Amino acid sequence: MPTTAIIAGQGELPGLCARGARAAGHRVLGLGLRGFHDPSFPSLCDEFKPVGFLRPGGWIRAARRAGCTDAVLIGRVGKDVMHKRGFKLEMLREIPDLYTIDLWYRKLRSDRRSSNLLRTLADDLAKRGLMLVDSTTYLPEHVATDGVLTERSPTPEESGDIDFGWSLLNRVSELHIGQSMAVRQRDVICVEAVEGTDRMIGRAGELCPRGGWTLLKTAASDHDMRTDVPTVGVRTIENASAAGCSCIAVGSGRVILANRPDVIAAADKAGIAIVGIPSPR
Repeated sequence: MPTTAIIAGQGELPGLCARGARAAGHRVLGLGLRGFHDPSFPSLCDEFKPVGFLRPGGWIRAARRAGCTDAVLIGRVGKDVMHKRGFKLEMLREIPDLYTIDLWYRKLRSDRRSSNLLRTLADDLAKRGLMLVDSTTYLPEHVATDGVLTERSPTPEESGDIDFGWSLLNRVSELHIGQSMAVRQRDVICVEAVEGTDRMIGRAGELCPRGGWTLLKTAASDHDMRTDVPTVGVRTIENASAAGCSCIAVGSGRVILANRPDVIAAADKAGIAIVGIPSPR
């Protein structure tokens, strides 16, 4: 039986991935990032080991000992932590290994954008024998598909906002600025940057208290699907509803709905339309 390592950050995606891998006939080694992984995650794995998020050398050793054939890096580890006061002190408390020090201060010295950071990490892990696979490999039923996914379809005005904003979002994502944008009446309200989607949603609600705006979310065409795949969860729907969002457009095949049935049910309850947009468009 093949063994898959799941390197788990925050949220429910690692658990869904563990279930998917086991359903595919794989044994699961859970490597929970200390301080990040969900408390329920260990119970979904055949074997579990907590690991430091700044100690990838330990990930590699644990995966080798378990005879892992592949690995998935999944779940949130907010990049905004790197810009907080005391981050370097936190790094010392975590006691980063030499692998991390080399990665951060040499290989990433001139470009620490999320896309480059994660791609460099994935490539380095592969060179050392820990092969990361597409994050959606064990989550096919949770990936957004083409067309209307909810009971309600977008209104003509919402469809117009999607048509207006989608090409703009593609350009923003290609520049690796962010993966989300809020639009109302063909006017860009705000664009996601390092703060993440949830905080951008809150900002959109503040800037557009009348509501009725549309959230657009996708990944760049060159996005490395081994890491940081855009995700919409129940919390996203709840936050969007509270902030006055009425429609969500997601890139089909480029966005994970975690957990898809729950996300659709939450959107239907809130009266939010969700539509999958094929790429390119």
